[in-house]
Amino acid sequence: MHPSLFLAALCLGIASTAPKLYQSIDEQWSQWKATHGKLYGVNDEIWRRAVWERNMKMIEQHNREHSQGKHTFTMAMNSFGDMTNEEFRQVMNGLKIQKHRKGKLFQAPFFAEIPSSVDWREKGYVTPVKNQGYCLCCWAFSATGALEGQMFRKTGKLVSLSEQNLVDCSQPGGNEGCNSGLIDDAFQYVKDNGGLDSEQSYPYHAQGESCKYKPENSVASVTDYWDIPSKENELMNTLAAVGPISAAIDSSLDTFRFYKEGIYYDPNCSSENLDHGILVVGYGSDGTEAENKKYWIVKNSWGTDWGMGGYIMMAKDRDNHCGIASMASFPAV
Repeated sequence: MHPSLFLAALCLGIASTAPKLYQSIDEQWSQWKATHGKLYGVNDEIWRRAVWERNMKMIEQHNREHSQGKHTFTMAMNSFGDMTNEEFRQVMNGLKIQKHRKGKLFQAPFFAEIPSSVDWREKGYVTPVKNQGYCLCCWAFSATGALEGQMFRKTGKLVSLSEQNLVDCSQPGGNEGCNSGLIDDAFQYVKDNGGLDSEQSYPYHAQGESCKYKPENSVASVTDYWDIPSKENELMNTLAAVGPISAAIDSSLDTFRFYKEGIYYDPNCSSENLDHGILVVGYGSDGTEAENKKYWIVKNSWGTDWGMGGYIMMAKDRDNHCGIASMASFPAV
């Protein structure tokens, strides 16, 4: 081994005087690489393994604290394990900050009694979890999710809609393809365009391409879109009344990146620095009135290996945690 590589290995803790300790780590690293199809050059592998080990130690520490009752959720290693936090945010968090909301403000209908829980997946409003890959277009997946639900509400048919159509064709309205975008701008595009193609006719490729929209393949339309007042009770009332809602959150923390299950609450999660578009499909609690046991059911676009099969339960009624009610909206069809 070249002397510089040997020193680097020593500094990173890879060359160890306790081979038995690192035997299981070696096996875990090899298995993780195989599972996620990771291939590296020699120098890059030293660095990536060091990052992966730091993330693994952080996850294990969190889970030890969870077992002591210090956290309400667990974490797990996933495909993002070889990235630093900065790298992760650069390739996965693609929501533009919206200072001035563009839709009309929606007034939720008055309920004599708000349902104690809602899960629109059970009513057929929600397509299977998708995976945006390394394309900063969470905004497109959030928008299609809300539109899929509203089209189901109107027609009784659940049809998966094309994120690629939005990525490729909505730049004139202000979106930037795989470089970020806004959910409301996606709704505006579909309204102006007169339709949106199906996923089947216009499949997702996780990269920006030329616009290939074909009116004959359109299966959804938007007549208008509504912004929801930035309060959790307004989000709850609207969600219960109309179906899944597009929303934006702060997903920049490592605790979110490696979330596994339980009710996600991290005091460092911002209600203002929103960087990720998601779909709120329901809400509930653990069945008691105990404090801090309420949650939003959120569909993410990072594949089914992340979180609870691609979903996360986010803390509800805790001061708009992670900003989930700050930029919520849905389309009218």
